[in-house]
Amino acid sequence: MQPRRKIRVLIVDDSAVVRKLASEALSVDPDIEVVGTAVDAFMARDKLRELNPDVLTLDLEMPRMDGLTFLRLLMERRPIPVVVMSSLTARGSEHALEALRLGAVEVIGKPSGANSFGQLGSELIAKVRIAATARMPAPTVPGTPPTVAPRQATKPPFAAPSTNFHPRSLILLGASTGGTEALRAMLTQLPATLPPIAIVQHIPATFSKTFAARLDSLCQLHVREAVDGERLQPGLALIAPGNFHLLVQWRNDHYRVRVVTGPPVWHQRPAVDLLFRSASECGAAPYTTAGVLTGMGKDGAEGLLKLRDHGATTFAQDEESCVVYGMPRAAWENGGAQIQVPLPRIAPYLIARSEVHLSSNIESALRG
Repeated sequence: MQPRRKIRVLIVDDSAVVRKLASEALSVDPDIEVVGTAVDAFMARDKLRELNPDVLTLDLEMPRMDGLTFLRLLMERRPIPVVVMSSLTARGSEHALEALRLGAVEVIGKPSGANSFGQLGSELIAKVRIAATARMPAPTVPGTPPTVAPRQATKPPFAAPSTNFHPRSLILLGASTGGTEALRAMLTQLPATLPPIAIVQHIPATFSKTFAARLDSLCQLHVREAVDGERLQPGLALIAPGNFHLLVQWRNDHYRVRVVTGPPVWHQRPAVDLLFRSASECGAAPYTTAGVLTGMGKDGAEGLLKLRDHGATTFAQDEESCVVYGMPRAAWENGGAQIQVPLPRIAPYLIARSEVHLSSNIESALRG
């Protein structure tokens, strides 16, 4: 029996300390081999040709050519799974989200020194292993800019739109690897007149607020990072803060969210399963449309099945449009998802399903 092929990793960072610490951290895993390091984009280009790695870790702040420019060129000419290491600052968060838009698979907060890096070793290993399974797009025509929704002018303060949806109507979404771009593609197609939306995206804690703000600038919906006790309203999408679980509760005549600590579920905090279970436990299932998008692992599958068993409409993103077909596969195979939907069709699907929950139609819809 031949030994399993190791995941070959190239580390690109202008800091000798980070290159050394990242190499040592990854070398702990017997299935990972660090085949080389590079101090800038030009050296990385040569090492890519020479070493043919499976995964590349990339610093975004480098001399001669910044990481975002290199990443864009890389995805145009030679797409390869990339794990971005970005500083834990507002500017670093913006750059990290732009890297995900350009095609990076995963992002990890860059440590400030040797002491903090030791805590991130296992996370770096996990993200490299996930990246190695990612579905990469074909090369694009050099110089062709990616399609992206234009940023909107500053929105007025949020005011819930007048709708005829049943007050219990709810949309729940969960995603992980590849989810930031899947959510952008889907949410930017939605009108501002939909039931409340609650979202769990696996994302580093320091990046979730910036992620929500970016989506808000692109969407007709209002999008923001959830605050404990906040009311869920039509036309509003709330995203779980990184490193906190997001739950929903029914209070008299409306939903409110809980933002809580607690142990990780499936190694994740926030966890999709906890959001889905909370909706089922507060009686939301018959009025809920819930889905699992691209991501590694099984988070969300059990909660989705519980929702379906209690009357929810459920779906999973289809394999072909996923970056990583892990969470959707688990939800499909355990029966949690009723159907699989390609990413470009998820927004129309949510709009159509929401129309079922208009107050005038809810009773007959539930009987059907």
